[in-house]
Amino acid sequence: MRAPSPQLILASTSPYRRDLLRKLGLPFESTSPEIDESGHVNETAHDLAARLAQEKSVVIANRLAEGLVIGSDQVATIDGFLIGKPGSRAKAIAQLLRASGRTLEFHTAVCVTQAETGISKTLIDLCRVTFRPLSEQQIERYVDAEKPYECAGSFKSEGFGITLLERIEGHDPNALIGLPLISLITLLESFGVQIP
Repeated sequence: MRAPSPQLILASTSPYRRDLLRKLGLPFESTSPEIDESGHVNETAHDLAARLAQEKSVVIANRLAEGLVIGSDQVATIDGFLIGKPGSRAKAIAQLLRASGRTLEFHTAVCVTQAETGISKTLIDLCRVTFRPLSEQQIERYVDAEKPYECAGSFKSEGFGITLLERIEGHDPNALIGLPLISLITLLESFGVQIP
């Protein structure tokens, strides 16, 4: 007989992360960690993603008596410079013009914290995304069609944004959407969760 899995809580209200976590077939709840996501001076994209994933996980775990809390965060860069969520049509177009014909790096961290012990474990997935050379008209048509204003890098690889890309290099295609499931499975299993 299979032992019951501990309660899982996703420290995020992102619909993308919720949809990804549903792929594992495990029951979970989600809640917003409401943390300050600002970077620190001289903090690398790798370190920022790891720190934010852990902060999200720990802040929720500290409110609970038991359970496993999943935190995740993604930081995108081009030429070593951070690229955030554009928030507007004009900024999305500007980001994609800059990305045209170039490669962006996406550092996606996932952290699992056990509420009972406070033990946290973190893994990071690195994905490189190379864009096709794009005209401003192509970019405008894409932005108007998908409105990727809340997506780092201004595109959705799981949607119409795939048309902008030449190549994706990484270990887990889910990481690019915001939650590296392969890494998450490794972390959950280390806490005794049986998958499948």
